[in-house]
Amino acid sequence: MKEKNKARVAISKSHGSQKRRGRRVRADAQRNLDTLLRSAMEVFAVSGVDAPVRQIAEKAGVGIGTVYRHFPQRSDLIVAVFRREVDACANAAGLLAAEYRPGEALARWMQRYVDFISAKRGLAAALYSGDPAYDTVPFYFRKRLRPALQTLLEAAAAAGEVRAGVEPDDLLRAVSSLCAPAGHNSDPAQARRMVALLADGLRYGARPSRKHSSS
Repeated sequence: MKEKNKARVAISKSHGSQKRRGRRVRADAQRNLDTLLRSAMEVFAVSGVDAPVRQIAEKAGVGIGTVYRHFPQRSDLIVAVFRREVDACANAAGLLAAEYRPGEALARWMQRYVDFISAKRGLAAALYSGDPAYDTVPFYFRKRLRPALQTLLEAAAAAGEVRAGVEPDDLLRAVSSLCAPAGHNSDPAQARRMVALLADGLRYGARPSRKHSSS
């Protein structure tokens, strides 16, 4: 009987150890994948989407086979990089909302969206090429970013810090337009200033909430 109990304890410990190792392996694999995607984004920003895969692998500190194992086609890598940037921008909405007042969180997220647009330019040649491999990209963009911005807008309007009735799609397009380079020049600092003015404009016509006006 005692031997059976010892065996059960040994099996339990072994199973628990395997689970912990499995979690560590998955965490390590995710970190490696994140590093690979971040490196690809940086290479694309400098050298364009046709940059050699070897250059990306070297920057990420992995073998070229690792890149192809995760992303057999270049389009697979480009889509994954884009989705990573979209996710980071969308997730920033919740983080900012937890740290700042609704109006400030919205304004800061709009600046974060400026960063996203800047990063996306390195992928533009592929994303707008008409290749069917990128057909799902616009849907993913709307699926992730529109609800994130909608939540920020509704919270800021409810707090009386911005005007009500602003459509997230209109605001996304407005920020994109302000970030569009004039001619061949692209000035990120100017884009930030213009977007800051846009954020200030959203406060015009805001109605203070009852809770705010009574305090």
